Amino acid sequence: MMLEKISKFISIIFHPVLIPTLGFFLLFNSGFYFSLLTWEAKQFVMLVVFFSTGVLPILLVAILALNPNFDLSMQKSKDRIIPLFFSSGFYYLGFVLLGKMKAFPVFKIFLVASVLVLVALILISLKWKISNHMAAVGGVTGTIFALSFRSGVNPILAILVVILISGLVGTARLVLKKHDLKQLTAGYLLGFTVLYLVIYFV
Repeated sequence: MMLEKISKFISIIFHPVLIPTLGFFLLFNSGFYFSLLTWEAKQFVMLVVFFSTGVLPILLVAILALNPNFDLSMQKSKDRIIPLFFSSGFYYLGFVLLGKMKAFPVFKIFLVASVLVLVALILISLKWKISNHMAAVGGVTGTIFALSFRSGVNPILAILVVILISGLVGTARLVLKKHDLKQLTAGYLLGFTVLYLVIYFV
């Protein structure tokens, strides 16, 4: 019982709508070149990311929940399609907003690459229940590894944090029986691969 409560807590604090904001926080505190941004610039980027990847998706789900036919737990993979579809639009909105300031290109690339992951999740969810939680964590992990190899910086603390979070989230989802190991692995590999390749090569 206690293990289930802990697993639910982990699933909430590391929910996909919060992971991008956490990812940017790690990036700003990992020794990468954009750590030199002013506090005001960091604040703007964090607010845009939190608004477009966190607040708007949460509001959408709250609106959908007004429909008694909508399953808030989204147990079936097809229940996730509408939230994922609109979330991809919200991520693109974040990309546009960041384009209004002379932000480092990697910030905008992160959001565009995340849209690709969301589109892939939509297509896969038509037939199979893949883990959105692990796709989000995998995406942040892939981003940090890609930036590390590109810049020659070794953000050991950030890497340890994302690996720890990956393990915690994967274990929590298994304990709650939300996914099996294949669904968790597929989600993680999808997020990691897309973000790593796009950020490393673009």
